[in-house]
Amino acid sequence: MNTKRSVYQLSILLAVLGLVALGVRFATGHRLAAYGSYVVWGLWVAMYLFFAGVAAGSFMVASLDLLFRVDTFKGTGRIALWTAITSLGGGLLSIWVDLGHLGRIWKVFLEPHFGSVMTQMVWGYSIFGVILVTTLYLAIKKPGSPQLRVAMIVGLAVSIFISGAVGALLGVEASRPFWHVGLLPVQFPFFSATSGVAALLVVIGLLGSPDDPRRASQIRVLGIATDVFAGVKLYFLWAFFSQSLYGNVPENVAAVELLLFGTYWWVFWILQILVGTLIPVAVLAMPRAASGKTAGWMGVLVLLGLAVARVNFVLPALAVPELAALTRAFSGPRLQFTYFPSLLEWGVTLGITGFVMLAFLIGKDRLPLRGEEVA
Repeated sequence: MNTKRSVYQLSILLAVLGLVALGVRFATGHRLAAYGSYVVWGLWVAMYLFFAGVAAGSFMVASLDLLFRVDTFKGTGRIALWTAITSLGGGLLSIWVDLGHLGRIWKVFLEPHFGSVMTQMVWGYSIFGVILVTTLYLAIKKPGSPQLRVAMIVGLAVSIFISGAVGALLGVEASRPFWHVGLLPVQFPFFSATSGVAALLVVIGLLGSPDDPRRASQIRVLGIATDVFAGVKLYFLWAFFSQSLYGNVPENVAAVELLLFGTYWWVFWILQILVGTLIPVAVLAMPRAASGKTAGWMGVLVLLGLAVARVNFVLPALAVPELAALTRAFSGPRLQFTYFPSLLEWGVTLGITGFVMLAFLIGKDRLPLRGEEVA
């Protein structure tokens, strides 16, 4: 069966599921979600971080064509920008449905407190969204123009800033030792770049034209980049865990041990490390195996691993009591330190994924996204 048709069908199915789930979310509020008073963030926050990372990373990848004019990536800038736009929409929708009062989002714009990292992020992503639309417009209407280059330079700086701000949002939380590590603002831009490379690998590998003379070289370079970023990512994980364990702060050690050896150890070792890192790295290291659709599927696995990684950053810090007596002092369905996403959370997340995929496919078919920007 045609790959694009299959992806269309899957996207529509997920989107319909998402509409139902969103209807339930708006009708019931947070009552059917699994998070509570202690584990206050769940799957939706993690997916916000994931989609936002794909958006920032896709812009970084677009700069290879539209700013740095790398010949191998000639013609990929526009589609990378469209990937960023649709992914950013998915990220903002994910965090919006997590809010307790959906209608109060305007306050961060009209009553901002710029000393807050959260405010900086909201404004940063809003500005980034405007830059994305502007650069795509310029890339289509005025390819190679000075205005496009200026927009790309500004956008590249903003994409790095907002990627680091995600790490800073967690890292400045001193009450959560698992997050309070100086490495976080540094490593998140690398995670974003990895997301962008993997997303373009999916686009070119699964949906790219076999007749494109640059396709094979693009897949090869993206595969090498994926392997290099995977190595960097594993180094950061080692540094993060070793620094946490050697510091010997009880709450931090407990969070690391929960992630590595707790109830959901398989989420880290099997989904994030094996499926999302080691298997794609091994396949992409073999040029004959990592061609065409095989490379595209490896990109899907890398994105899966990165999505899981966001969950593994968010939850362990919240699943360790700040005071040991809290586990005994109070009891109730919302006063638990264990968490697993509810059916509603899965439904909304799958639906948002379907919206992103469907929007991307429609834009790919209807917009002039295959350009020849490199002279």
